[in-house]
Amino acid sequence: MAVKIRLAKRGRKKAPLYDIVVADARSPRDGKFIEKLGQYNPQSTPAGITLKDDRALYWLMVGAEPTDTTRKILSVKGIMFKKHLQVGVDKGAITQEVADARFESWSKDKQEKRESRIAKLTQGKDAVKQAALEAERKKRADMEAAKQKAIADAEAAAKAEEATASEEATEENPAAETTEESTEA
Repeated sequence: MAVKIRLAKRGRKKAPLYDIVVADARSPRDGKFIEKLGQYNPQSTPAGITLKDDRALYWLMVGAEPTDTTRKILSVKGIMFKKHLQVGVDKGAITQEVADARFESWSKDKQEKRESRIAKLTQGKDAVKQAALEAERKKRADMEAAKQKAIADAEAAAKAEEATASEEATEENPAAETTEESTEA
C-alpha cells in the first residue's frame, strides 16, 4: 500500500483551509485518511501552519511520500531536514547529539530569517497605510484651506459691497453735506 502525506481541502469557496493528512494514495483527495498531522491556512500572511512534528517525522521515516506542496510545508517546518539528519544518525555518519545541535542551529537561523521577513511584510503594509493616511490628511487640509478661502472671499465681497453701498449713499446725499458746510460758515 502506497502511503502519501498530502493536503485534504476543507473550508468554503474561495477561502480554503487544508488538513495535512496521511492517506492511501488510492483514496480521493477529501476521502478516507489514516492520520491527520496538522493544518495549513494559505489565506493568512504568513501562511498558518500547525503540525505534529514527531508524527510527521515518523511517517516520513517509515516511507510515506509527501506531495510537492506538503514537501514544501514540511521543509519550512524543518521536518525534511530532521529526516535527513536522522538518516545520517541511522547510518552511523553522525551522532544523535551532533544531529540535534545542527538542527537547533538551523532552526534558530530559520526563525531569525522568518521574523525579519514578517517584519518587512508588516513594515511595508504599515508604510502603505501611513501613506494613505497622509494623503487623506493632506486632502482634508486642502479642503479646509479651500473652505477658509471661500469664507474669506465671501467676507471680502461683503465688505466690498458695504463699501460700495456707503459710497453710493454718500453720492446720493451730496446736498446734505453741502448744507452742513454752509451752516458752519
